[in-house]
Amino acid sequence: MSTNHVAFFDTTLRDGEQSPGCSMTTQEKLSMAHALEDLGVDILEAGFAMASEGDFAAIATIAQAIRKPRITSLARAKADDIEMAARALEHADRARIHVFLAASDLHLEYKLKTTRDEALELTAESVRLARTLVDDVEFSPEDATRADRDYLVQMVRVAVEAGATTINMPDTVGYTTPDEYGKMFREVRERIPAIDAEGVILSSHCHDELGLAVANSLAAITAGARQVECPINGIGERAGHAALEEIAAALFVRADVYGVQNNIKLNQLFPTSQVLGQIITFQPSPNKAIVGANAFAHESGIHQHGMLANPLCYEIMTPALVGVAHTSLVLGKHSGRAALRHRLEALGFELTRDELQHVYYRFVALADRKKNIYDQDLIGMLPEQIRLSRKFATVNALDAE
Repeated sequence: MSTNHVAFFDTTLRDGEQSPGCSMTTQEKLSMAHALEDLGVDILEAGFAMASEGDFAAIATIAQAIRKPRITSLARAKADDIEMAARALEHADRARIHVFLAASDLHLEYKLKTTRDEALELTAESVRLARTLVDDVEFSPEDATRADRDYLVQMVRVAVEAGATTINMPDTVGYTTPDEYGKMFREVRERIPAIDAEGVILSSHCHDELGLAVANSLAAITAGARQVECPINGIGERAGHAALEEIAAALFVRADVYGVQNNIKLNQLFPTSQVLGQIITFQPSPNKAIVGANAFAHESGIHQHGMLANPLCYEIMTPALVGVAHTSLVLGKHSGRAALRHRLEALGFELTRDELQHVYYRFVALADRKKNIYDQDLIGMLPEQIRLSRKFATVNALDAE
């Protein structure tokens, strides 16, 4: 793998599915896995084999059906978990076991009730066991961003020496900032030369409690991370996760800043988001970047005028780039004459300046009372002589509905 290539590790089916309202059946996971394969993800975390019989079955099913991405199962640093993951991945063309263990003192003391030394021993044992079962092992020191830095480096070094091929340093609770996160990656690389010398991949995994998950992920990439863990639509535990579509779009639009390549097919971002929304209980927020219903919609008159003059005025990427059909100029109380004229012309009506002004006053009065303005509303507010003399096929079709 080129050092200029960033691998996308999709965790929609594992971290994403753990969030309320996002649970999926085996068949639903398989449908989503096919969409993710079409999207071009490099690694697909299919679930947590030890979590339930359903998760085990989903991983095993996906491992047999999906061929392009590497298939991964999460496992705690426990022999039973690791062996269960290996069984679930038995039929995968390329399998990875993703082992995790707490690194912060807070987690070690209160959650695991263990010591630092014991955790280091468990790290070595679990990674070594996983390497006897698969060739590709990822290790995650959980809560890395709140761990003592010297201890984190020590844990990562132990995992690398035991055979881990990928080291993921997660911001498990969305605590860090971009500067801090990037600095952590640079420091770990500097203090453990074997990472670069042996081709070990560093990975980011960011939660969104402070709304910084995508920014933190991009900071990690700048600092040398060559794998990024993320779900579609940013679904995930609590406030969610770094959204795959936002990271992919940022790497493309700002290639001048990041200068890396990846395998994501950008025109599949919106269709993949739609597949997920149909499977789980909710769609992304309308103002969600890249895939939200309003991501390419404009209502402000100033914005609409600019869009009609040159879309670059207010859109930094085309809708088609990410698989959205078209830009929407939404007519509402903030719209101006330019957008109104544009829509009326699309309906077959070319008004004079005075006629447009008259209709515009009626339009604004209606828009103040009504949130959604439909084509039938626009036609209804036209003077009768205009409607009768300018009935085009489009208008006839609307009247027939």
